[in-house]
Amino acid sequence: MLLDYLAGLSPVIQALLGTMFTWFMTAAGAAAVFLFKSISRKVLDGMLGFAAGVMIAASFWSLLAPAIELSEEMGLIPWVPVLIGFLTGGIFLRLTDRFLPHLHMSEPIEHAEGVKTSLHKTTLLVLAITLHNIPEGLAVGVAFGAVAAGIPSASLAGAIALAVGIGIQNFPEGLAVSVPLRREGFSRRKSFLYGQASGLVEPIAGVFGAMAVVYMRPMLPYALAFAAGAMIFVVVEEAIPESSAAGNTHIATLGAMVGFAVMMTLDVALG
Repeated sequence: MLLDYLAGLSPVIQALLGTMFTWFMTAAGAAAVFLFKSISRKVLDGMLGFAAGVMIAASFWSLLAPAIELSEEMGLIPWVPVLIGFLTGGIFLRLTDRFLPHLHMSEPIEHAEGVKTSLHKTTLLVLAITLHNIPEGLAVGVAFGAVAAGIPSASLAGAIALAVGIGIQNFPEGLAVSVPLRREGFSRRKSFLYGQASGLVEPIAGVFGAMAVVYMRPMLPYALAFAAGAMIFVVVEEAIPESSAAGNTHIATLGAMVGFAVMMTLDVALG
């Protein structure tokens, strides 16, 4: 019934609904601050590892594999659009990482990255998670756009599976912002508001991604690979190092394995 209802909507609305769900999961994670003031670092690192595993699996099954199939169907050299899109996605995130002021949660404010700024530590933490969420929202939007474009390898169930997987891994991201802020003395309300704000970029990126592939169908294999490249950049540059920064490498690795398995199962079973 849900699939039938969603199938009758435009891809832009589908992408909006999908990314509103992923934002909601970020907000749900941030809302945990109303229940407790701190969280075990081991638990947090396991969650961050889980998020990394989800993103790695989604990058292949939901984005790169369909991009390769589509390139073949379009009569292109299969690896060329995928390679270009993948590397361009990584370069885009590197440039954003280079110029957008942000701060990773385990770092002192003196280690803030991007252009020099007088922004408060809180804002820099939110910007760091926001940077994570740009490729995630884009990936969901592109997936729904691919369905509307009539790509044989793309399915509505697969796009929904991607949104669910991204949403699940957004829970610890919201938690990773709100709980540290509460521990630093912010009120529960402010900690929650800052935590959920990091996910607001996903609906914007999702709608943009869906519109781009619907109106520029020949760009779809590049767009799919672009989103994958951006997500892999986030995983290698930030998610994995942050999950291992406190020395909980084995816990983070186990979390990544579970996250990968969950996303793989969702995509293969539903897609």
